Amino acid sequence: MPSELETVSFDTTWKQGELIEVTITDLSDRGDGVGRAGSRVVFVPDTVTGDRALVRLMHVKPNFAHAKLYELIEASPHRIRPGCIVADKCGGCQWQHVDYEYQREAKRNQVVQALERIGGFKQVSIDEVLNVSEPLHYRNKAAYPLAMSQHRQVQAGYYQKGTHQIVNLNQCPIQDERLNPFLAEVKQDIQQQGWRVYDEKYHRGQVRHLSLRVGQRTGEVLLTLVTADPELPNLEAQAQEWLQRYPNLVGVSVNLQPDRTNAIFGAETYCIAGQPFLSEQFAGLTFHIRADTFFQVHTEQAEALMLNILEELDLQGDEIFVDAYCGIGTMTLPIAKRVKTAIGIEIQPEAIEQAQQNATLNGIENVTFEIGAVETVLRSLSVQPDLVMLDPPRKGCDASVLETLRQQKPKQIVYVSCNAATLARDLKLLCADNAYQLTRVQPADFFPQTAHVECAAFLKRVEV
Repeated sequence: MPSELETVSFDTTWKQGELIEVTITDLSDRGDGVGRAGSRVVFVPDTVTGDRALVRLMHVKPNFAHAKLYELIEASPHRIRPGCIVADKCGGCQWQHVDYEYQREAKRNQVVQALERIGGFKQVSIDEVLNVSEPLHYRNKAAYPLAMSQHRQVQAGYYQKGTHQIVNLNQCPIQDERLNPFLAEVKQDIQQQGWRVYDEKYHRGQVRHLSLRVGQRTGEVLLTLVTADPELPNLEAQAQEWLQRYPNLVGVSVNLQPDRTNAIFGAETYCIAGQPFLSEQFAGLTFHIRADTFFQVHTEQAEALMLNILEELDLQGDEIFVDAYCGIGTMTLPIAKRVKTAIGIEIQPEAIEQAQQNATLNGIENVTFEIGAVETVLRSLSVQPDLVMLDPPRKGCDASVLETLRQQKPKQIVYVSCNAATLARDLKLLCADNAYQLTRVQPADFFPQTAHVECAAFLKRVEV
């Protein structure tokens, strides 16, 4: 250790920039290692439970601090060599240095702690996180921001941790390997075409992101350029050249995003060459998925969770099923094949249009789709549902949705969530006054190498 560096004792006042020694005892739901210095908590990225480390205090508060790993004194048995050469720089992952079995354990612990601390649940069956056959090469979609290097070369990659500086990539071990040739070569084509790369600081330029999507079961690929300006010279000719070069490429699109925003996609997407969708096989059905469609990025895990849900529900074929937040019908349609009537609710008209097309594509006729906010449509339904599925965004359900369900009293509720904290909050409201019993929670790992965890929670109405 350099002699000029001084470490600070647990009992002294913390100061930004000073060094302290901590032992990491947990992982936070944001992916940081959690250590303690006396009674105070220290959050340290790039560490794992069991690490003993010297860390530099970066942002100091009275009871906690965020720190940066300075020196690893003793490595945890859960620490491994990352599978990516830029894992220490790239902000795309948080846990490539954590062995995969411990990642699963940490994610289950997130769910346990949220349900206990926020939900107040003490004796709930929380299964092990569904296993992943391959914790790398799983992402079926990636959207890479573009930038110009100091040498005026087009770069594509993820942002460096804590910055908006791009880590230039030619391949990524997280994404489906069939996307790597596009990542390496398309930015060279953008360079040769002379299309101006968007500068987010001065809000000038044209091309903002390169988006790639692959059907993991079919191999079909969509390529989409996100641009602030739809007038890209020679675009159609370049799109046709891409279709000729890549046999698995089925469509090239442009998404228009002129706004000063962090949102990647804008409201309008145009197909330039080929077709505007790819085909994918999911839960025994065929889905058409567009460039801007929401579809889970880990096809294998999403299907495993879907099959787990079907097994748990033990459907008899006479149920009335409502899928709130249904999207393009990814979960709606597999369940619709096993019930009497299915209804999907979604606020985005484009998603409803695709859901209807996917129902027709698979010959499923017992499903209808309603456009509107769940809190509005759910309470206006003319039928009494037996089974309701909730799959809201990270913020969870509007309180009025939960109240409507408590009034309608469906026999079963399945709550699929990507945020354990809001899941626990909403389950507490649904189960208040012994209205519902939380019978089981199944975590699933849709995002290996990150701290994110997905869950399906199963609730049964309490009969009085």
